Amino acid sequence: MSGFRVLLRKELLEAWRTRRLPVVAVLFLIVGIMSPLTARYLNEILKMSLGDQVPMNLPVPTAEAALGQLQKNLGQLGAFAAIALAMGSVSGELDRGTAALVLAQPATRGAFLLAKLVAIGVVLAVSVAVAAVVAWIYTAILFQPLPVGGWIVMAILSWLALCTWAAVTFCASAATGSTMAAAGLGFVGLVVISLASIVPALDRLLPSGLSAPAILLAAGVGGVDGARLATAVAGTLVLIGGSLLGAHLAFRNREL
Repeated sequence: MSGFRVLLRKELLEAWRTRRLPVVAVLFLIVGIMSPLTARYLNEILKMSLGDQVPMNLPVPTAEAALGQLQKNLGQLGAFAAIALAMGSVSGELDRGTAALVLAQPATRGAFLLAKLVAIGVVLAVSVAVAAVVAWIYTAILFQPLPVGGWIVMAILSWLALCTWAAVTFCASAATGSTMAAAGLGFVGLVVISLASIVPALDRLLPSGLSAPAILLAAGVGGVDGARLATAVAGTLVLIGGSLLGAHLAFRNREL
């Protein structure tokens, strides 16, 4: 793909200069701090708020609870961050007219799209890494140290899931040429796929199927179904690849 390296460098520089990378990294930093803190002190907060008015049997805070909270927060706030990163990636350049200027140079449309998607993936990777490192430190302080290798795998699986929402929104941005339409379609895709994951047979094929194995691996308790994890990874990669293909097919004949 002609011009890919130059375009990727341009996208990464823009991500830094426009503050997209620092802002998303700080958001994930907060997620990494708050998740273990919430798991550790939620019982105390509820007792202080409700007192003896409502009797409750609250579970004992554990490191696994901190992991579950981290996965939940990454799955929700992280998904919105991925959609926000991707929604104007192509349509924004079309609106400003810069896409025509870039593609007037010796660069293919495929390289243009791939550089943008890879740059979004890098921003999400750095941000997830920040959240994972900070969450591991706080979990070790508040509960106990957990296997570093398992946390690395958990971070990779979380990143892969977030890349799905970015890819779906990215496809919508390339297809519609509208930032708002891309955001709306990205959110609709998130809702539809999340609802589909309620069906156990479909959950095995969707990004939601990565969450439970990620928690087990990070906790180091074993019991991970390797075949099920491989199926979820494959299904997620198919969604990402299909979205990139859709973006390419929609963008290759678009007038700039």
